[in-house]
Amino acid sequence: MTIEEIWQVYRSSLKAFLHSKVSNPDDVEDLLQDVLLKTHLAMHSLNKKSSIKAWLFQIAHHTVIDHYRKNGQEKHIESQQLWYESQQRNIKMELAQCIRPFIQALPEKSASLLEEVELEGKSQKQLAQELSISYSTVKSRVQKARTELNDVFHACCDYDLDKRGNLIEYHPKADFNTRKLKPANK
Repeated sequence: MTIEEIWQVYRSSLKAFLHSKVSNPDDVEDLLQDVLLKTHLAMHSLNKKSSIKAWLFQIAHHTVIDHYRKNGQEKHIESQQLWYESQQRNIKMELAQCIRPFIQALPEKSASLLEEVELEGKSQKQLAQELSISYSTVKSRVQKARTELNDVFHACCDYDLDKRGNLIEYHPKADFNTRKLKPANK
């Protein structure tokens, strides 16, 4: 296997691994490049082709250790550097402006439901009461609207997910026309 073939197969998995160990996305990109370089330089030491994955992740693991050693953090990692303890942000509010044009590209009824439930945080039970319709009807309509939104997302981009279903990378599709989306009104 060539380095290009190996990298094509394992790049996303390595990036997800690095994201699980290092909080700063820029550091992850730098470390990913270090892993690529170390892999290229050490290709001659790989004995069995069946052990490529384990070998790559061992390189990635040692690269992370080296990263923290270099920064004097081998034994004690400051809590603000941990991904899961990073500064609390309202990601939903940050992403709302990005997601709103996708929602507004849906039929009006679906868009209205998702705006209230997903962006404004209104409960489906509360929405059912306000609209004077059954809770099960609202649940069904919201589910249908989410499916429609998912279709719009997948028309736009391809996504790489980790084993837990978390988004780690996206790739815009060349043939997607962003002019189809309505601009956000906020």
